[in-house]
Amino acid sequence: MPASPSALPVWHELATHRAESAATSMRELFDRDPRRGTVLCAEHDGVVLDYSKNLVTERTMGLLMRLARDRGLAAGIEAMFGAARINTTEDRSVLHTVLRSPASESVLLDGVDVVGPVHEVLDRTSDLAEAIRSGRWCGATGRRVRTVVNIGIGGSDLGPAMAYTALREFAQSGVEARFVSNVDGHDIDRVLGGLDAETTLFVVSSKTFTTIETLTNARTARRWLVDRLGAEAVGRHFVAVSTNAGEVAAFGIDPANMFEFWDWVGGRYSLPSAIGLSLMIAIGPGQFRELLAGAHSIDQHFRTAPFEGNLPVLLGLLGIWHRNFCGAQAFAVLPYDQRLALLPAYLQQLDMESNGKSVDRHGRPVGVDTAPILWGAPGTNGQHAFFQMLHQGTTVVPSDFIGVLDPAHTHRDHHDLLMANLFAQTRALAFGDLDSSGERPPHRWFPGGRPSNTILLPRLSPYTLGQLIALYEHKVFVQGWIWGVNSFDQWGVELGKKLATGIHDDLTSDRAPAWDSSTNALMMRYRRVRRAGGADTATAPTDEMI
Repeated sequence: MPASPSALPVWHELATHRAESAATSMRELFDRDPRRGTVLCAEHDGVVLDYSKNLVTERTMGLLMRLARDRGLAAGIEAMFGAARINTTEDRSVLHTVLRSPASESVLLDGVDVVGPVHEVLDRTSDLAEAIRSGRWCGATGRRVRTVVNIGIGGSDLGPAMAYTALREFAQSGVEARFVSNVDGHDIDRVLGGLDAETTLFVVSSKTFTTIETLTNARTARRWLVDRLGAEAVGRHFVAVSTNAGEVAAFGIDPANMFEFWDWVGGRYSLPSAIGLSLMIAIGPGQFRELLAGAHSIDQHFRTAPFEGNLPVLLGLLGIWHRNFCGAQAFAVLPYDQRLALLPAYLQQLDMESNGKSVDRHGRPVGVDTAPILWGAPGTNGQHAFFQMLHQGTTVVPSDFIGVLDPAHTHRDHHDLLMANLFAQTRALAFGDLDSSGERPPHRWFPGGRPSNTILLPRLSPYTLGQLIALYEHKVFVQGWIWGVNSFDQWGVELGKKLATGIHDDLTSDRAPAWDSSTNALMMRYRRVRRAGGADTATAPTDEMI
């Protein structure tokens, strides 16, 4: 296989096809085929994808399907599900799908079935969650746990926080979940504010138990608890999700209350593992297993469905069409459901950390543009903010609109208005101003031709949220595989962390910093404020001060 997909004949055919069809409008495409809105639509297990409002034709889709086949996508999918070491830079398999496999299935890694150990940990986390929800697990003073604080960062925070925000209606046990991730002290101050130490349980999530942000927050939380209940209380108010029993024990957590996960689970794919413990405690083990079942439904669909009706494959290929042939540099996720408010942030990590790469799986230049800038916000709020740019700006931003057909509230008039806005926005983006009289001034003209997908869920539940998560996970895989990048490492986050360690040492010492002139000056300004204990009112540092 060529190092870059751009070397393939089909890549050049797609580029030629794009040039030849660039002048075709969305309105023309719909006028040519009155059935377009139902033909360019796919559905699996209640999840509907309408992709008709993209500037694609039957030929476009045929060429994209050929691209997928020429890049060996089917073999790539089987390699992932079959435990091949497709994470080449770390020599690891990629088996987050095993986290939601039924116990009856078997997946062999180096000759060992990994489904059994996954369910052993799932059963242990379920037992703890039930003990907390029932009151059998109490704090050091005998009072029931009322608040679970998840301490993590990246996937150890974004996944559980997003899912809890989405599924709070299912958290009826009287246990609230809170989340702290940022090393900024304001974050943990606000999370701890108003909490009762006697009824608070901390879940510290760190695979190595050495992640600096997580451990800094965990130590602050431990001091907060010890100041109120004494050091002997730590064992009843802290549990860990980790693989480092020694560091967990040194922290003061009984390793019996440590729940492991595996190096073949990347952080951004880890919500279905023990990383989801705080969510499981809040919504209950039964509902958590429903989330796993929903994800498994999409896993099986992705693995077995023909590409032409395969939801993740369709989303991935459309994204490549927009990114590599239409020049789109950004991509928006617009959930028309306030419960999915954190979904764009969750998908930012999933997409950009996975595919924001410039070399392929073998270290060669990838040769094409990869991950777009992903952003978004819930509708209808976004309509009163950035939708102006989506409709009339000079940058075309393909978008996913996500709607939920049946809400969990009884305010039908609200939901009617919400869904009307969703449908109106995708229509307006696609067709622009349908008034062809030519009497409107230029500033009121809407060009249309702005592509979007509409994804509809029957309702928002643990099951459908699991489907949505898996849908985007596999979309990201499709794009990464075709681009040729390793979607499962994240070396780009390491350099800044390494430099931060050295700069932190300098900030807290008296030695002169020896970085660049900008960094040195900024550090000296911070040092002066730190020593004075207040705002910097002095002049900028001189060369002699630096």
